[in-house]
Amino acid sequence: MKEALLYEKLNNNKVKCQLCNHFCLVLENNFGSCGVRQNLNGKLYSLNYGKLITEAVDPIEKKPLFHFLPGSLTYSIATVGCNLRCDNCQNWQISQVTKRESPASLREARQARIANRETYLPGYEVTAEEIVTKAKGSGCQSIAYTYTEPTIFTEFAFDCMKLAKKAGLKNVWVSNGYMSNQCLDLILPYLDAINVDLKFFSDKYYLKNCGCHLNPILKNLKYLYKNKIHLEITTLLIPSLTDLENQPQQIAEFIRKELSADIPWHISKFSPEISFKMQDGETTPGKLIDKVYEIGKKAGLNFIYVGNVYGDDRENTYCPKCEKLNIERIGYQIKRFDHQGKCYNCQTDLKII
Repeated sequence: MKEALLYEKLNNNKVKCQLCNHFCLVLENNFGSCGVRQNLNGKLYSLNYGKLITEAVDPIEKKPLFHFLPGSLTYSIATVGCNLRCDNCQNWQISQVTKRESPASLREARQARIANRETYLPGYEVTAEEIVTKAKGSGCQSIAYTYTEPTIFTEFAFDCMKLAKKAGLKNVWVSNGYMSNQCLDLILPYLDAINVDLKFFSDKYYLKNCGCHLNPILKNLKYLYKNKIHLEITTLLIPSLTDLENQPQQIAEFIRKELSADIPWHISKFSPEISFKMQDGETTPGKLIDKVYEIGKKAGLNFIYVGNVYGDDRENTYCPKCEKLNIERIGYQIKRFDHQGKCYNCQTDLKII
């Protein structure tokens, strides 16, 4: 447990969290919407500081990041909790663990949390120094703050990021993009790359499915791009949801017009059987993947990737000018033919770090 970095003290021991765009008003002894930040005697505390639920060595492509250190390894860490409640979440066992009480037991659960605030969260204790040492010892070139939303463990991530930078490691976030501007300003000097889920292009669907709003995410994407952070975007294609009301077209147009045609766009297959509350949903059909891929191409995006479909050649990186294959991906097996981020055939810049 550690005092939070971003919050405002108010009258009557109330506090206002400033970590994400919920800007939760938290009464004494209560929790933010993420369930991992608590007001104790008028101070806001991060209960999950240094308390990991998982860590692993991953291919950077798993994040997914295809244009950032391709073929390298990243050291992935996460705590429990999330600031959203997405019905389609595929890591819900750890992201939603603080929100799964039934309505009848909410009061009892809240009292139990207050009494055992340092023990009710699952996980194990680690230090930032240990994470950086493990990352270096595992041959990783970066640390990825991932699996759940890194915003909700910013205090620990921030300490890791500072040490990682000194040790020559890169820092990568995999995020829903709902962090506050204050949070972004805090981490930007240490952040090297980020993949942001742009789940929908509809405030209505964001509110219904995730409990948040679209506009703050769009603003953050533009802010990240403006500040020259390597950015990639992922959209999970959920049948009869993501594909309604021309959302794929709007997402592709937003990327091209407001960001850049060179931003990689990952369109991913949805598997309902592993989702939080959509187990009865439909698996993304190949026809929808094909349709959205062509929408991205027609919008003028240079790098569109199909995810969660093993062996699909649209996971490869092709030169947008001469169309030659420059990076081949089969699962997480990577073969590179590019020359230091440029097309081996025509020397077009592939926007690869």
